[in-house]
Amino acid sequence: MGNNVMLQAFEWNLENNGKLYVQLKEEAKQLKEYGFDALWLPPMFKGTGQEDVGYGVYDLYDLGEFDQKGTVRTKYGTLDELRELIDELHKNKIKVYADVVLNHKAGADFSEEFQAIQVDEEDRTKEISDVHNIEGWTGFNFPGRNQKYSDFEWNFQHFSGVDYDQKSATDGIFKIVGENKQWADGVSEEKGNYDYLMFADIDHKHPDVQKELLNWGEWFVSFLEIDGMRFDALKHIDTSFIERFIKHIEEKVDRDFYFFGEYWVYEESKKSKYLYETKYHTDLFDVAFHYNMVEASEDSANYDIRTIFDGTLTKEHPMLSVTFVDNHDSQPGQSLESFVDAWFKKIAYGLILLRKDGYPCVFYGDYYGINVEHPIEGHKDMIDQLLQIRKQYAYGKQDTYMENEDLMGWVRHGDEKHPGSLAVVVSTGNKGVLPMFVGEDQAGKTYTELTNDNTDEIEINEKGFGEFEVGPGTLSCWAEKIE
Repeated sequence: MGNNVMLQAFEWNLENNGKLYVQLKEEAKQLKEYGFDALWLPPMFKGTGQEDVGYGVYDLYDLGEFDQKGTVRTKYGTLDELRELIDELHKNKIKVYADVVLNHKAGADFSEEFQAIQVDEEDRTKEISDVHNIEGWTGFNFPGRNQKYSDFEWNFQHFSGVDYDQKSATDGIFKIVGENKQWADGVSEEKGNYDYLMFADIDHKHPDVQKELLNWGEWFVSFLEIDGMRFDALKHIDTSFIERFIKHIEEKVDRDFYFFGEYWVYEESKKSKYLYETKYHTDLFDVAFHYNMVEASEDSANYDIRTIFDGTLTKEHPMLSVTFVDNHDSQPGQSLESFVDAWFKKIAYGLILLRKDGYPCVFYGDYYGINVEHPIEGHKDMIDQLLQIRKQYAYGKQDTYMENEDLMGWVRHGDEKHPGSLAVVVSTGNKGVLPMFVGEDQAGKTYTELTNDNTDEIEINEKGFGEFEVGPGTLSCWAEKIE
C-alpha cells in the first residue's frame, strides 16, 4: 500500500440526519490534500431501521433506494447521494472501501415455525434441550424492493441459528435442525464454536445461500464501482466460504481490489492460522497492537514500551496488517470498549503513521470527535500534522532503537524520491534524549522538530548521529531544517 492511509469515515454515534455522504463529498478534496488515499465507508445497506448503524443488515440490495423498514434513506443518506460521493472520491483519487456484513440478517419480514435445539450460550457445542418446534424470525421477502436486482427470498433453511423463540417468548441461542444443519467449520473456537453471533445467522454451507451471496457480491462491486471490501465479523464465518467469495470477486473484477477484515482476537497465532486458511487473500486489523496501545496508555508507569509490538500482526505479518488506534467497536459505550487514553493518542498515531509496517487506518472518532452526551473531542490538527509528516518524510529503510522501558525511537532513511531522514522519538515517562543514526550523508546538517513541541535545533555530528530530544509523555519528529 506504499504510504497510503485510509480513514474509517464513521463512528457509532453519528447523528441520524442522513448527511454523512453529503459531508464526505464536500470534504473529499480536503481529505486527499490532508493525506487520505482511501475511505472505509459504513455499511451501506438497509438495516432494521433508520437509526441502525448498518450492522443489523436487512437487505443487501437496498442501498438507500427503497421504502423499507420505515425509511428510504439509510442513516447515512440515499443511493443517489452515495453514488455522488463515490464519484467525487474517485475524482480526487481516493479509493472507496465498503463495509460488508455477510454473517447475519436482521429485521425479518415474517416468522416461521421450524425445529431447533437450544444450546448453552457459553458452549454452543453443548445442547441443553431436545429437538422441538420454535418460531423464529427468518423470513425475508423484501416487499418494498419487489424483487428488483434479485428475486431470492430467505427462509429458515438458509440460516443456522436464531436467538429468540417467538412461540415460547424465550431468549437464547437455538441451533436450527435439518438436513446438513450444523454450526459452521472454520470459525473461532471461542464458546465451543462461535458460528452464532447475532440475529438470524446465515448458513454459508447452503448451496442456494452461496449462489445468492456470490451473485450479490458481483452485482455490488459493479453497481457501485467500489475499490475494496472490509469484512465484518470474520471469526464467525466459515473460512472456506470467505476464500471462495474473495476468489469469485477477484475473477469478476478487472482492477486492483483490496480485501481486509475484522478478526477480533488478541492472539497472533489465531490470526496467522486464519490467514493461512484463507490463503492470505485478505488483510486483517491488528487487534493485538490496538490492545497493546490501550495497555500502554492506561498503565504507563508499569508498561515497557519496548514490548509494544510483541504479539502483533504488524510484527509477524507486516504486509497483511491494518493498523488502527481505535474504531467504532472499541469506542466508549460499545461492546468491545477499549479506548486509548487521550494523552497517548499522539504516540499511538505516530506508531501507525510514521513507521513502515502496516496499512494505517485513522478513526473518524479520533479525527472529528465522538457524538456522546459529553462529547469527546477529536485530534484532527495533530493527526493532520502527522499525516503531512508521513507524506513528506516517512519513506525507506527503518532502524528502531529500544532504549529503555520509557524511551524508544526510530529513523526512516528516505528513498530516491524522498531524500533525507526522519527521526522519531517516543517517551512514556520523563523528558528524554535518544542518540540515533540518521546517515553519514546527514553529517553537519541541522534538524528541527516538526510537530512544534520543541524549538531547539539539533546538529548531526560527523558520524551521522544526532541527540534527539522528546518531552515527557509524547512523541517528537525531527528532520532537516528547511530554510
